[in-house]
Amino acid sequence: MHKPFLISGALFGLLSIVLGAFGAHSLKEIITDEKLLQSFQTGAQYQMYHALALLATGILYEKFPNKLLRWAGNFFISGIIMFSGSLYALAALNGNYQNVARFLGPITPIGGALFISGWICLLIVFVNKKQSKR
Repeated sequence: MHKPFLISGALFGLLSIVLGAFGAHSLKEIITDEKLLQSFQTGAQYQMYHALALLATGILYEKFPNKLLRWAGNFFISGIIMFSGSLYALAALNGNYQNVARFLGPITPIGGALFISGWICLLIVFVNKKQSKR
Protein backbone atom coordinates (compact mmCIF):
# COMPACT_ATOMS: atom_id res chain seq x y z
CA MET A 1 0.00 0.00 0.00
CA HIS A 2 1.05 3.56 -0.56
CA LYS A 3 0.16 5.32 2.69
CA PRO A 4 0.43 8.93 1.41
CA PHE A 5 -2.10 8.20 -1.36
CA LEU A 6 -4.43 6.51 1.11
CA ILE A 7 -4.24 9.44 3.52
CA SER A 8 -4.69 11.95 0.69
CA GLY A 9 -7.63 10.00 -0.72
CA ALA A 10 -9.37 9.85 2.65
CA LEU A 11 -8.73 13.55 3.31
CA PHE A 12 -9.92 14.64 -0.15
CA GLY A 13 -12.99 12.39 0.21
CA LEU A 14 -13.83 13.96 3.55
CA LEU A 15 -13.37 17.48 2.19
CA SER A 16 -15.50 16.63 -0.83
CA ILE A 17 -18.43 15.69 1.40
CA VAL A 18 -18.00 18.81 3.57
CA LEU A 19 -17.68 21.14 0.58
CA GLY A 20 -20.51 19.42 -1.31
CA ALA A 21 -22.83 19.85 1.68
CA PHE A 22 -21.74 23.47 2.06
CA GLY A 23 -22.39 24.06 -1.64
CA ALA A 24 -25.81 22.41 -1.51
CA HIS A 25 -27.03 24.25 1.56
CA SER A 26 -25.13 27.37 2.68
CA LEU A 27 -23.58 28.54 -0.56
CA LYS A 28 -26.98 29.09 -2.20
CA GLU A 29 -27.56 31.95 0.22
CA ILE A 30 -24.29 33.61 -0.78
CA ILE A 31 -24.06 32.94 -4.53
CA THR A 32 -27.05 33.60 -6.73
CA ASP A 33 -25.46 32.70 -10.06
CA GLU A 34 -26.65 29.16 -10.86
CA LYS A 35 -23.68 28.57 -13.18
CA LEU A 36 -21.22 29.29 -10.37
CA LEU A 37 -23.12 26.99 -8.01
CA GLN A 38 -23.04 24.22 -10.60
CA SER A 39 -19.29 24.73 -11.10
CA PHE A 40 -18.77 24.42 -7.35
CA GLN A 41 -20.75 21.17 -7.28
CA THR A 42 -18.77 19.86 -10.28
CA GLY A 43 -15.58 20.54 -8.33
CA ALA A 44 -16.91 18.57 -5.34
CA GLN A 45 -18.00 15.65 -7.55
CA TYR A 46 -14.70 15.38 -9.38
CA GLN A 47 -12.85 15.70 -6.10
CA MET A 48 -14.76 12.69 -4.75
CA TYR A 49 -14.22 10.63 -7.90
CA HIS A 50 -10.50 11.22 -7.72
CA ALA A 51 -10.33 10.74 -3.94
CA LEU A 52 -11.69 7.25 -4.62
CA ALA A 53 -9.18 6.83 -7.46
CA LEU A 54 -6.40 7.81 -5.03
CA LEU A 55 -7.58 5.21 -2.52
CA ALA A 56 -7.61 2.57 -5.26
CA THR A 57 -4.16 3.66 -6.44
CA GLY A 58 -2.80 3.44 -2.90
CA ILE A 59 -4.21 -0.08 -2.48
CA LEU A 60 -3.08 -1.23 -5.93
CA TYR A 61 0.46 -0.07 -5.22
CA GLU A 62 0.94 -3.13 -3.00
CA LYS A 63 0.23 -5.46 -5.93
CA PHE A 64 1.77 -3.38 -8.75
CA PRO A 65 4.52 -1.24 -7.18
CA ASN A 66 5.90 0.91 -9.98
CA LYS A 67 6.57 4.47 -11.06
CA LEU A 68 3.43 4.75 -13.17
CA LEU A 69 1.20 4.15 -10.17
CA ARG A 70 3.08 6.85 -8.26
CA TRP A 71 2.65 9.16 -11.26
CA ALA A 72 -1.07 8.34 -11.38
CA GLY A 73 -1.53 9.19 -7.70
CA ASN A 74 0.44 12.41 -8.03
CA PHE A 75 -1.56 13.39 -11.11
CA PHE A 76 -4.80 12.76 -9.19
CA ILE A 77 -3.65 14.90 -6.26
CA SER A 78 -2.47 17.73 -8.53
CA GLY A 79 -5.66 17.47 -10.58
CA ILE A 80 -7.86 17.79 -7.50
CA ILE A 81 -5.97 20.85 -6.35
CA MET A 82 -6.00 22.54 -9.75
CA PHE A 83 -9.39 21.45 -11.15
CA SER A 84 -11.57 21.42 -8.06
CA GLY A 85 -9.60 24.13 -6.31
CA SER A 86 -9.96 26.54 -9.22
CA LEU A 87 -13.71 25.87 -9.43
CA TYR A 88 -14.09 26.51 -5.70
CA ALA A 89 -12.10 29.72 -5.98
CA LEU A 90 -14.08 30.94 -8.99
CA ALA A 91 -17.34 30.33 -7.11
CA ALA A 92 -15.96 32.06 -4.02
CA LEU A 93 -15.13 35.12 -6.13
CA ASN A 94 -18.83 35.21 -7.11
CA GLY A 95 -18.11 36.98 -10.38
CA ASN A 96 -15.91 39.62 -8.70
CA TYR A 97 -12.21 40.24 -9.17
CA GLN A 98 -12.13 39.64 -12.92
CA ASN A 99 -8.31 39.69 -13.07
CA VAL A 100 -8.08 36.80 -10.62
CA ALA A 101 -10.88 34.94 -12.44
CA ARG A 102 -8.99 35.31 -15.74
CA PHE A 103 -5.98 33.71 -14.06
CA LEU A 104 -7.98 30.86 -12.49
CA GLY A 105 -10.05 30.03 -15.58
CA PRO A 106 -7.20 28.35 -17.51
CA ILE A 107 -6.11 26.36 -14.45
CA THR A 108 -9.31 24.28 -14.50
CA PRO A 109 -8.57 22.51 -17.82
CA ILE A 110 -4.97 21.91 -16.74
CA GLY A 111 -6.37 20.10 -13.71
CA GLY A 112 -8.63 18.11 -16.03
CA ALA A 113 -5.62 17.15 -18.15
CA LEU A 114 -3.88 15.95 -14.98
CA PHE A 115 -6.89 13.75 -14.17
CA ILE A 116 -6.73 12.27 -17.66
CA SER A 117 -2.99 11.69 -17.28
CA GLY A 118 -3.58 9.79 -14.06
CA TRP A 119 -6.14 7.53 -15.71
CA ILE A 120 -3.79 6.93 -18.66
CA CYS A 121 -1.05 5.89 -16.22
CA LEU A 122 -3.45 3.43 -14.55
CA LEU A 123 -4.44 2.04 -17.93
CA ILE A 124 -0.81 1.50 -18.92
CA VAL A 125 -0.10 -0.28 -15.62
CA PHE A 126 -2.97 -2.69 -16.22
CA VAL A 127 -2.26 -3.25 -19.91
CA ASN A 128 1.43 -3.95 -19.28
CA LYS A 129 0.90 -6.22 -16.27
CA LYS A 130 1.40 -9.86 -17.17
CA GLN A 131 -1.53 -12.07 -16.27
CA SER A 132 -0.63 -14.88 -13.89
CA LYS A 133 -1.60 -18.38 -14.91
CA ARG A 134 -3.66 -20.37 -12.43
